Amino acid sequence: MQERYFNRELSWLEFNARVLFQGLNKELPLLERLQFLSIVTSNFDEFFQVRVASLKRLLAENPGFVDVSGLSPQMVLTSISARAHQIIRSQQECLMTDILPELAIEGLVYVTPMQYTQQQSEYLNGVFNSEIFPLLTPLRTDTEAFPHIKNLTRYAAFLLSPIKGIKMASGSEEFRGSEEAPRIALVEIPEGIPNIYWLMGTGSGGVHGRQFALLQDVVAAFGTKLFPGFDVEETLLFKVTRDADFAVDEDAGKNFIHAMEDVLIQRKSSFPVQMTCNGSSQKIQKFLMEKLELAEEDIYKVDQIINPGDLMELREADEGGALSFERWDHFYPADLPEEEPYWDTLKLHDKILHVPYESYDPVVKFISDAADDDDVLAIKMTLYRTGRNSPIIDALERAAQRGKQVVVLVELKARFDEERNIAWANELEQAGVTVIYGLVNLKVHAKILMVIRRESDTIRRYVHLATGNYNTKTAKLYSDISLFTANPQIANDATQFFNLVTGYSTLQNMNCLSMAPVAMKSRLIAMINREIERSTSENPGLIIAKMNSLTHEEVISALYKASQAGVKVLLNIRGICMLVPGVEGLSENIKVVSIVDRYLEHARIFYFQNGGTPELYCSSADWMNRNLDRRIELMFPILDKAAFDDVKSILDTYFADNTTAMELQSNGSWEPVVRGKKDDAVRAQEVLYKKYKALEEKKPNVSEKKFEVRRK
Repeated sequence: MQERYFNRELSWLEFNARVLFQGLNKELPLLERLQFLSIVTSNFDEFFQVRVASLKRLLAENPGFVDVSGLSPQMVLTSISARAHQIIRSQQECLMTDILPELAIEGLVYVTPMQYTQQQSEYLNGVFNSEIFPLLTPLRTDTEAFPHIKNLTRYAAFLLSPIKGIKMASGSEEFRGSEEAPRIALVEIPEGIPNIYWLMGTGSGGVHGRQFALLQDVVAAFGTKLFPGFDVEETLLFKVTRDADFAVDEDAGKNFIHAMEDVLIQRKSSFPVQMTCNGSSQKIQKFLMEKLELAEEDIYKVDQIINPGDLMELREADEGGALSFERWDHFYPADLPEEEPYWDTLKLHDKILHVPYESYDPVVKFISDAADDDDVLAIKMTLYRTGRNSPIIDALERAAQRGKQVVVLVELKARFDEERNIAWANELEQAGVTVIYGLVNLKVHAKILMVIRRESDTIRRYVHLATGNYNTKTAKLYSDISLFTANPQIANDATQFFNLVTGYSTLQNMNCLSMAPVAMKSRLIAMINREIERSTSENPGLIIAKMNSLTHEEVISALYKASQAGVKVLLNIRGICMLVPGVEGLSENIKVVSIVDRYLEHARIFYFQNGGTPELYCSSADWMNRNLDRRIELMFPILDKAAFDDVKSILDTYFADNTTAMELQSNGSWEPVVRGKKDDAVRAQEVLYKKYKALEEKKPNVSEKKFEVRRK
């Protein structure tokens, strides 16, 4: 019998396999392939910290639990281990037998310790003594308490034995070790210093080019200096992933920040979930497995390099960019003024911003202009992930210092950004900003900004709504949609939203915006049902949706009903998809595709044909349980006709892709979309880039000819 739902975690693994697929693609530049391999590793780091950790906890607490896909925790963990090992083996094979040899041909040569020439060893010995040795702290493992191994931190482990002929000091027999109690020391490989050290001379085999060694190898090769009087018999490079799936005490009240800080401390010393290591010492590996209480299926072996991301420092050596993607600019929108504020423009029409093809500068300018405008009375916004050195934070502080009312809802529970958000919140408060620390039991994930301005004896509100965070750095890497508008109905809803999340207001009916967890899910299901009602055999209904993940059982059931009623459903889902497409009698009218390319697809766009009166929405929310049931999210309509056409065109482009797109099969596998023999190649992200580049080239030349006036 065909299951109605794919398992959430196993579906995520297939997403990471699609990331790996890009790394395996020989048509991509070498450093971009390497980047995809490093993303595979960083994705796994978070997956094991959160999802696998929670499954292990569930297994201990409720081993008989069965999820909607019909799997128990143990069954899921077993399947995860098998598939994750397979993905990592493919990743390592690609790295070691394909990418590194190809980089060597291009003149970037990785040299392992076994290949160091005498000259290179002498050079690295000097580097080790002067730059690395002072940072290292060897830790004994035969102490009463086993030394703490930090989460996601690289270590070198050394199996030691006393040098023969050296007389041990009295009482030092404990240092000799035994088979039962081997003398093993751990050394943390330091962060904050280069991972790559460029070498002089020619390596083994007469290979020429720019040769480099890795920090992890230098520590392992010269670490014997940390143990005078001992020989190093074996070494092992490894890192441990720990449980990071902690929930803050929502009832902490005034002590909420302290409770969040406690979570950060707990995360550093939680139980081990997984270990990545090279295969250089079976004895040390077994020792660590026993001490960390890890099973064989929790151990993931790599050939040599623990973190492929360490190699991304090679970008600095790609001076001409030949090994990287062609540079794509971020264009300033043609229909927004670069010098003047946007107030007059937005009174005439809404504006869609599509990053990273278009620059994120308009969002920064919008907030900065509001901060400096004497007629602006107040700024209200949500902050989820903002990044370091944020100009948005600077503008908010400046606005508060100029006497404007500035209210910012900072979500402290943004996983892995909690520490940074606590720092931002403190800094904003010191500048005079009113800071709200989220809501009890609900994570605020909505992206909204409102500027309130006095204009000609009236008050006008300008609103910005987005699918992505207010983060200037990720806006160069993530594909997101946002809307600038002065629409009074949207502004009224925005006012209600801020009153609700900052005060005691009960939710009133909103005209345009839909908010989770109150109304968004019911609104989505109602629109799906409306599509069913208005669908006919002559004019079947149509739902087109793009999102990061689809896991909500109620929404999936509604989509199944739509398919059974003849509604055509097109889904573009980057990550997890628990819906099973293409099953006769259940989902034969549903097609699911996914795009993984140079930019991270992050926008959520929903289109409903609505019997010939189509509606189009963007949202901060995926169709997941956490987004629709446990988070504050916003879905906003695209009402302006030009903006509507723009977003619909973007959405259609993603379903025209026949180059990077992959299609989900009913058995859970993903297959590349096959291009017809007569079809032109369509790569969605390239099409979109060329569209915005063409708009840039059509801009009028604003340079003016200046005439010199001759004066007496």
